[in-house]
Amino acid sequence: MQDINNYFYTNNGYARMKNLKEAGFHTRTIAKALQDGLIEKIKPGLYKLVDYQWDENSSFVDVCMAKKDAVICLSSALQYYNLSSINPGIISVAVPHNTAKFELDYPPIKTFYFSDIIYPLEIDRKQTRQGYFNIYSLEKTICDIFLYRNKVGEDIVLESLKNYLQNMNVNLPKLYSVAKQFNQNVLGVMEPYIKAMITE
Repeated sequence: MQDINNYFYTNNGYARMKNLKEAGFHTRTIAKALQDGLIEKIKPGLYKLVDYQWDENSSFVDVCMAKKDAVICLSSALQYYNLSSINPGIISVAVPHNTAKFELDYPPIKTFYFSDIIYPLEIDRKQTRQGYFNIYSLEKTICDIFLYRNKVGEDIVLESLKNYLQNMNVNLPKLYSVAKQFNQNVLGVMEPYIKAMITE
C-alpha cells in the first residue's frame, strides 16, 4: 500500500478515482485501502489519506474539494472567526439556490441554498497547505446569521455580534454596506442591537 500512500502524499492528501486509475492503481487496490482505513471517501470518486498532516481547517478544504462553489457559512464561519463559543459538529455550507442536492459521506455538512442576491457576496478564498476553501467575510457572516437567526439561535447571534463589535477588525461601514445588499431587512433588524451594544 506504500505506492498509493505516496501518491496521496504527492497530491496534498487527496485523490480522485479517475486520477488513481490513470496512475495505474486498480480498483481492488483502492477498495483495499478504503477497507483498511488508509483512505476515506469524501464523496463517490473523491478520497483523502487518513494519515496526513491535516490542519484544523482540513474539513473545510474537503468540502470545497468536493464542490468548488461551496462556501463555508453561518455557524462554521463564526467558529473560524472566533466569534462564537459554540463548536458545531456539522459544517454549514452555502451553495447557489438552484444547485442540485449536495451531500457528502464525510465530513458531515448542512447545506443552505442561498439566493442569487446573497450567495455571491463577500466570498473569500483561504489557502492552506492542503488546498483552498471558500468562506464568507466577517461582515457577510454577521449579516447571514441575522438573516438565518431563527435557525442559528438568538443567543449565538447576539454573542457573535458582541464579539464582532469588540474585534480589532471591526468595520461598521462595511457591515452596513453589506447588509444593505440583502433584499430582506437585515440592516433594520441588526441596527438596534448594534446601537444598544455600542452604548453599553
